[in-house]
Amino acid sequence: MAGLKSLEAALGYEFRDPALLEQAVTHRSHSSRHNERLEFLGDSVLNFVVAALLYKQFSRVDEGDLSRLRANLVKQSALADIAQKLSLSDYLRLGEGELKSGGFRRPSILADALEAVFGAVFLDAGFDAAERVIERQYAPILQTVDPKTLGKDPKTLLQELLQGRRLDLPLYTVVATHGAAHNQMFDVECAVPKLDIRVCAAASSRRAAEQLAATQAIAAIQAMDQEKGTGPVRHRARKSTQLSLPVAVPQERK
Repeated sequence: MAGLKSLEAALGYEFRDPALLEQAVTHRSHSSRHNERLEFLGDSVLNFVVAALLYKQFSRVDEGDLSRLRANLVKQSALADIAQKLSLSDYLRLGEGELKSGGFRRPSILADALEAVFGAVFLDAGFDAAERVIERQYAPILQTVDPKTLGKDPKTLLQELLQGRRLDLPLYTVVATHGAAHNQMFDVECAVPKLDIRVCAAASSRRAAEQLAATQAIAAIQAMDQEKGTGPVRHRARKSTQLSLPVAVPQERK
């Protein structure tokens, strides 16, 4: 497990009680002093802070749409993406079984640990400190959130776009994987057969690669619309080691 000082640097916060951070990254499979209670606390703090950030940023968006935006920003997949950017998997304390099964890559474990970290900051220094840490992680995401799409992720937007045209749902296929187990890259193809569109993207998780591919598929459909159906559109996305989120990523919150 990597030293927790580097995690503190990534968070922009230094713990007064380092044991709280150690507990926050400890899964129940590792020991009896695990992070589940901290996760419970962090979940509540996170929801309040994100709600406040959205309230301030989108003054003309009503309560129902704000609720949907918040739900997309705090669900499991969104938290897992933030955790990946923090390299939180490098610091997780997992039991032997979880280590062997790749638990350090599991979105649910990453999301829970991130919430636990937020809860640990709250216990260590209070609400203001937790708010600053959370706001730092969400600032780049909020800059690109479009309230018109209610925070929907690219896969959801592509699905709705195709359904609106009475077309079948897109097909996602992992065409290749590269690298060691702890540092894998996934090549994913997104196909829309009726439009003769096939796009391919790569990222450090299958879900992230699917999101990138969906973004490329939407762009391809828009290009076809502009060209008035002059022929099939094929595009290969530039490979990226991580997804730069315009919005939160799909998967239902636990």
